[in-house]
This record gives sequence, C-alpha cells and structure tokens, in this order.
Amino acid sequence: MPRAAARIGAFAVCQAAVIAGFGLLITGPAREFRPMTAEDAAVEALEDARTATLDTASTIASALGDTSTVVGLTLLACLALVLVPGLPRWREAVFLAIGVSLQSVIFVLITASVDRTRPDVERMDDSPPTSSYTSGHTGAATALYAGLAVLFLSRVRAPWRKPLAALLLLLPLLVGLARLYRGMHHPTDVAGGLANGALSLFVVGRAVLPGHSWVGRPPADAMDIAVAAAEERPAPAQKRLTVIVNPTVTDEATQEQLRLVLAQHGYRDTPFVATTTEDTGGGQTAEALRAGTELIAVCGGDGTVRAVADALAGTGVPLVLVPSGTGNLLARHLHLPLGPAEALAAGLTGEPRALDLGRIEGDGFPAVHFTAMAGAGLDATMLEETSDRAKSVLGWPAYVLAGAKGLRTPRMRLTVRLDGGPELRRTARMVLLANIGTVQAGAAPVPAAKPDDGLLDLAVFDPRGAGGWLRAAGVLLRAKRRGAGGADVTGTGDGGPVEFHTFRRAELTFARPQPREIDGDPVGPGLRLTAEVRPGALTVMLPARER
Repeated sequence: MPRAAARIGAFAVCQAAVIAGFGLLITGPAREFRPMTAEDAAVEALEDARTATLDTASTIASALGDTSTVVGLTLLACLALVLVPGLPRWREAVFLAIGVSLQSVIFVLITASVDRTRPDVERMDDSPPTSSYTSGHTGAATALYAGLAVLFLSRVRAPWRKPLAALLLLLPLLVGLARLYRGMHHPTDVAGGLANGALSLFVVGRAVLPGHSWVGRPPADAMDIAVAAAEERPAPAQKRLTVIVNPTVTDEATQEQLRLVLAQHGYRDTPFVATTTEDTGGGQTAEALRAGTELIAVCGGDGTVRAVADALAGTGVPLVLVPSGTGNLLARHLHLPLGPAEALAAGLTGEPRALDLGRIEGDGFPAVHFTAMAGAGLDATMLEETSDRAKSVLGWPAYVLAGAKGLRTPRMRLTVRLDGGPELRRTARMVLLANIGTVQAGAAPVPAAKPDDGLLDLAVFDPRGAGGWLRAAGVLLRAKRRGAGGADVTGTGDGGPVEFHTFRRAELTFARPQPREIDGDPVGPGLRLTAEVRPGALTVMLPARER
C-alpha cells in the first residue's frame, strides 16, 4: 500500500504538470494559432443551433457530470462493491473512489494554475468561480463512467458487458458536448477534462487493480524463468499431478496462469485434461488414476468437483480445489481462495485433510457421491429453472430469481427414516441433505453441517406464507450464531418452519415425484432418495491454517 500510494502521488504530479502545461500553452504561445483561433467560432455555432429540445437534452447530459451526481453515484457503486453479499471487491471500490477523487484534486490544482476565461457567448448555467480550463464536469464524468466501464470489461464475463461499457464510455463525451453547447467551455477545455479523468483512472488502476499492476504483463519467457527458479529452489519430490479442467468455465488465459503457477512450484509438463458434456470429470479422473497420478487438481464448478470426487472416493489420492464456476460451494465453505491461480498455489503448498462424502441413490439414477448438498423440492426446481445463459449473465443471483418463481409450487408430502429409526411424516417446500452448511452470499441453510464430523445433516423447510419464510430466516440466523459458538443446532423437532437432524443414513420417500438435485445438478424427478455418509472418503489439500 505505501508503494502504491507513492506511485499514485508521483504520477499524479506528472499528470497535473502535463495537463497544466498544455493549458498554459493554449492560453499563451499557442493562442494565436489554429485550432485555438477557431474555438470561439465553434462555440458560437453551437449557440446559434440551440433549440428547446436540445436545451433539455443538454441539461440532462450536463447533470450527469454534476458534483452531486458524480459523488452520489460513486458512493453507491463503492458501497455495492463492498457490501453486496458474496461480491466484496475492495480493490475495485478503491480504484473507483480514488480515481474520481484524484481527478477532482488535479482539477482544482489546474484551475488554480491556468487562468482562462469562459467563452464569450450566452451561458446557460451559472458560471462557477473557476477557470474555464479544464472542464470539471467532463473530467468527473470520465473518471466515474469510464471507471465503471473498466470494471465491467475486466471483472464481468456476461455477454452484455461490452454494450454496457460502450454506453458508459459514451456518457463523458455527451457531458463534454453538453458543456460546449451550453457555452460553459472551449473545446480544448473539454479535451483537458477527458484527459484528466482518463489519466487518473490509468494511474490508479495500474497501482491497485489486480492484473494491471505496474510490473505489467509477464514477459514472454515467464515460463522459463519460473522453471529455472523452481529448479534452483530446494523442494520435496513432486507427485505426479493431473489437472482436470472444465473448459466451459475456464478460459485459455486462466489455464495459462495455472500452468505458470505449476511451473513456479516445480511441476513441469503437467497434463491438462478437459471434461466433456458426456463425461464431466469422472472418466478423466479414473483414467488418470490408472496412469499412476498421485495428485488431482480440479478446475471447474460444483458439478465438475462432484464428478472428480466421486471417482476419487476412498482412493486416498489428494484433491486440489481450483474453483472456476458459479457456486464453488465446497471451496467457499473451506474458506479457500476463489481466484483459480491463488487456489492452486494454496493447494500445492497445503496439507492433506480427510473430508466426508455423501453417497446418494434414488429411482432413476445410480449411486453417486456428493461433496456439498443434495435435495428435493424448491431448491431442485430453482436449479432446473436457471438457464446456463442466466448463470453466465447474472452469476449466482440467477438462482434467486428462479427460486422466486418456484415458490408457487405446491408443498410435498414425504416420509423420513433416519438411521433405521421410526418413520417421520412431514410436509415440506424442500429438503436438503448436507455435507456442508453454507452456500453463496454467506447464507447457511444447514448451519451445523460440517464436512469432517462423520455425519450428514437433514434440513426440512416447511414455511407457510411470507411470515413463515421470515420465521425460517430467523431460525437460520439464530442457528448460525449458535453454530459459530460451538453449540448444537440440530434436533429442533417438527412443527416449525425449519427442522434439523443429523444422521448416518437417511431414507426419504415422496408421495409424488419431486424434482431432485445433487451438488447443483438436476437428476430428474423421482419418489425416493437414500443417502449415507462416507467418513473421510475424500482427501483435500488445504492450507495449514485451515487444519
């Protein structure tokens, strides 16, 4: 942070000097030369072209660069970046806040250094007591809207990011044109504002945004450098490693980053095996085991992790989790890094830890293992109703929208038998069989579930009406707090909106076919689910702090 602040300060001084120097040039030696001599004529032509419609449009466009608008939108964007559950983006929030602030500071310095009168036309706004150079509205709009465009282009994978970014980049130009139309600035004042805002974003972005640091991109021989460094560094003998990668959620750039991380840790010529629609990871893992692989890294979402874990169950071969999908539930529960490169590095230097798996079967599908959760009812309906396009565009909130539509489905009737005990008859909106307790956004639908306690957890949700859902939320919040304190949150009994149980074997029978899912993948409707725990069946490489 001190280095980043020093760099921002040093380059900001250079930025202010360059923009102020340009201002002194156009108001001094260059004022008698074209195109500066044509600026007044251009503003006068815009004055002659004024109409009521254009007046209204320019008022709206100019307001997009007002101080109150820019400050308010910047504050809202930064709050969203750091407070939206599951989204905390502190670096991005710092980038936007400092970028807008730096533009303002330099604007004040420049207006104090360059004394330029405003155009000699009828001005449609009150003239602030500052120099015409530079356009503060245009600079602020550039820092805000272009900054948001940078974040959308670099941090969002949705196909609509480019049209939205283009629209955001257009807004500063509209603000600058509106300021010219309203007689507030010369064209070079607007150009100076655009340059001030853009340079402020560049300086701050290079200092704070990951992937855009001052060191720049890795050199062309980065792989050779990494291999040479790994060979010089004493290290224990490396295991034979295979990377199972889902190419639909892991692009080539990410795979190149992973290869570089592997080389830095002494893993050379590591095979990357891609999953397919027909084989989502299980077959590739089995083939790697037959070839003598001693360590598997899985790069994909929950479905890919489940398929690989199913093939690894009981083998003792360790697994490195490299999250690259929408949910990444197991990685989130284990507090692993969610960046693929960081997660791979953490796993390669971690220690093996035995985790439980759930083994589940039902009518219509064979017995398989799950790492996170399986269920029936509302959650399965939600997963079935969420399209791949919606997930790619919205991320995990797409599940929430689909779940809202599923609330209209009728509740189900079922019987539950736990560990050979008596049958329990229940009605429910959904049931969850859980090996872990938390999901996206920090929500904990099964707060007591832990992947290393030798048990699975059952949650039966049967809220009635809006009040029932509120009571269910209250139960989960209280249970989560008790769970965090180490207290038992299971065995709440029936009659409430949520009911918890722990078990080693559970048999669920539904009165009518119900939609079902396993680790986020729908498996079709059916009448039965049988689940049992397999204690310590999966070995996962975790950082030492997670033990």
